[in-house]
Amino acid sequence: MTTRPLILVTNDDGIYAPGLFALQQAMSAIGDARVVAPDSERSAAGHAITIADPLRVWEYEKNGGFFGHAVNGTPADCVKIGVKAILKQKPDLVVSGINQGPNTAINVIYSGTVSAATEGTLMGIPSIAFSITTFRKTDFSFAAKFAKYLAEKVLREGLPNGTLLNVNIPSLPPEEIKGVKITRQGRARYEEFFEKRVDPMNRSYYWLSGKKMMLDSDGDVDDVAITDSYIAITPLQFDLTDYKSFDNLKQWNIGIPDGQSSDT
Repeated sequence: MTTRPLILVTNDDGIYAPGLFALQQAMSAIGDARVVAPDSERSAAGHAITIADPLRVWEYEKNGGFFGHAVNGTPADCVKIGVKAILKQKPDLVVSGINQGPNTAINVIYSGTVSAATEGTLMGIPSIAFSITTFRKTDFSFAAKFAKYLAEKVLREGLPNGTLLNVNIPSLPPEEIKGVKITRQGRARYEEFFEKRVDPMNRSYYWLSGKKMMLDSDGDVDDVAITDSYIAITPLQFDLTDYKSFDNLKQWNIGIPDGQSSDT
C-alpha cells in the first residue's frame, strides 16, 4: 500500500481565505493535506517570525467539520510550528496560497506567501508559493487545478536544495492563458506615497498607497510573462549574496581603521 504524501498548506491571507480552501481541496486530491495558517490576514509580513510572544493555536472548523489549525502568527511561524509541533512527521511538500494579488519582482521581499514557502525550503522541504493576479473576488478553480498539476510534478521530480518555486497565475479564463513560462524575478517596484486622512476624532492618520512601475520588457521576466497571459514560474533562492560584487569588494582591501587590527 502506497502512503499518500503529507502536504502542509498555508497562506498569508488567513485561514478564512477562499484561496486557501481551494488549495487545500486541490492538495487533498493528491495527498494528506494539513492546513496550518494565520488566524487573520498577514499580507506583506515578509519573513517575520514571532519570538517575544507565545504562539496560540486552535482548531478551525469549516462547513461543519475540522479544516485546519489557526495560528496567531505569521506565515513563516505557521510553517515552523506546523513542522515542529503540529504535524507528527515532516511533510513531503509545503504549498502556500493561493494568494489574491501577484507576488512578483520586488514584492517577493515583502510577501508572506513567498516567505512561507521560503521557510519550508529552509527546513529542507520542497516548497511552492501560488498567487493569482487579482485582488478582486475571483474563481480559483483553474489556479487550484494548476497547483495540483505542478505539486504532483514537484513531488515526483523534487527541487534543488535551497530552491523554491514562486508561481503567478493570470486572472483570466483558462482558454485565454497562453501557456507557462519559466521566468526571472523582475525589477518592478511601487512608487509609494502616504495618503493623509482625518478620523472622526479629528486625528490624522496615514494610508500607504502607490503605483506600480514596470521596469522590464523581456518576455522571460515574471511581470511581463503575466501581462502576456502566461503563467509565470520563478525559481527563487534565499541566498541574497551579490556575487557580482563579491570579488570587487575584496579589491577594496577593507581592514580595521587606525591600525587596530589584531593581525598587526
